[in-house]
Amino acid sequence: MSTENEGTAVPPAPSAPPVPVDAPAASAPQEHTASGSDAPMTPLPPAPSGTPGDDQRPDQDHRVHAGQAPAYAAAGSGGAPQGQGSGPEGAGAWPPPPPPATPSYADGGSGGTTGVWGAAYQQPEPKPRGGRGGLVAGILVAALVAGGLGGGLGYTLAKNNENGSSTTVTASDSGGSVKRDPGTVAGVAAKALPSTVTIEAESSSGEGGTGTGFVFDTQGHIVTNNHVVADAVDGGKLTATFPSGKKYDAEVVGHAQGYDVAVIKLKNAPSDLKPLTLGNSDKVAVGDSTIAIGAPFGLSNTVTTGIISAKNRPVASSDGSGSNASASYMSALQTDASINPGNSGGPLLDAQGNVIGINSAIQSSSNGGLGGTSQSGSIGLGFAIPINQAKYVAQQLIKTGKPVYAKIGASVSLEEGTGGAQISRQGASGTDPVEAGGPAAKAGLKPGDVITKLDDRVIDSGPTLIGEIWTHQPGDKVTVTYERDGKTRTVELTLASRTGDS
Repeated sequence: MSTENEGTAVPPAPSAPPVPVDAPAASAPQEHTASGSDAPMTPLPPAPSGTPGDDQRPDQDHRVHAGQAPAYAAAGSGGAPQGQGSGPEGAGAWPPPPPPATPSYADGGSGGTTGVWGAAYQQPEPKPRGGRGGLVAGILVAALVAGGLGGGLGYTLAKNNENGSSTTVTASDSGGSVKRDPGTVAGVAAKALPSTVTIEAESSSGEGGTGTGFVFDTQGHIVTNNHVVADAVDGGKLTATFPSGKKYDAEVVGHAQGYDVAVIKLKNAPSDLKPLTLGNSDKVAVGDSTIAIGAPFGLSNTVTTGIISAKNRPVASSDGSGSNASASYMSALQTDASINPGNSGGPLLDAQGNVIGINSAIQSSSNGGLGGTSQSGSIGLGFAIPINQAKYVAQQLIKTGKPVYAKIGASVSLEEGTGGAQISRQGASGTDPVEAGGPAAKAGLKPGDVITKLDDRVIDSGPTLIGEIWTHQPGDKVTVTYERDGKTRTVELTLASRTGDS
């Protein structure tokens, strides 16, 4: 999968999202996106429903604290979160293998092709002439054809006049102005485009990429993906350009790696900003129309359409830094609207123009991208962070600059074949798998218990549980169904909180 981290490689999307059932559902696989250097859409790494990063063995016991990002084995991704996302080898069942060690985040990568160390150098073949030049040539030919036709018609009319006949040629009045209703795609796009921006993030070393964002309030706050602005967090440069061409310097107000949400603020923001209207992602239904706005492969202000093809899709991605905090999880809205590197952070709208999600990742094939670059493009599987969750995160970032995560206070295994989210028998870094005095401990949960449901949502893996917990807020009461010694039990607990990504 790719995320935008604006399209980062995402773990293979499971054949169907978990749905409420009376009995625990069998585990099935999934995925996430990355952003490229010219366009921050990263193919999403497969959501590790039971398997850790590509650099880890399935026979190893990988655990992650529920409510915290899992501890992926160290992966070295030196640049911004961009590049080519690699799709999982099999779309069998969720959970898919964890995000690759170095997912291609479209918005933070370098964009070049990757060579193999020690491979013989081969002189590149000359690039065929075409592209923009071919388009210009075509236009010129069309213009010449039209000119020839006009000349011939003028000659004929003049000749008729010489013969005494009279001919009057007038412009047709059957065309005129075109009126588009507010509910049409054109109407929605015309209203939403002025409130979207193309974001360019550059690190202090000059690396960076392109993504998208949208106006959140009249004070100049812009919401986008964390992986879109990650390069500019520590001493980098950040700019936001509106469709009108007006460009503003910006600064990062706060960023949440686990949620993959960030808020930036325009410097010297204009006084006429129009925030996009936020919808209710809980009310979205499969089959609803969607409209995505972004800068795929750097092509700013691009509008694409589709439908909601699935809900509550467990998706995981990682920036490959080897840090626990670098992993992000979401219970995503899935859409077939064309989303590519550079769409990351852009709004996913409903048919009325309300924001229902933030485009973040794509499932992408691994066999090449646009024009032979290392980036892969859309295959009709895009993933967006539900706006209800993103709104809560954005408000926290504006208020305190730090994200707040809900947690149950237990570490869960990322191994496959557990039939749910199994509480680890040994905690990460020598900690207790069940936090003393935490929600799980108070509810009587123990190491080895397998959580199969959170409220009515079927849990088939550790990553799925984390994504579902993070859709809630600290203080929410949830019902946990789990299995112990072959018996199914149910308890109610109140979610605790954790502040910050570390």
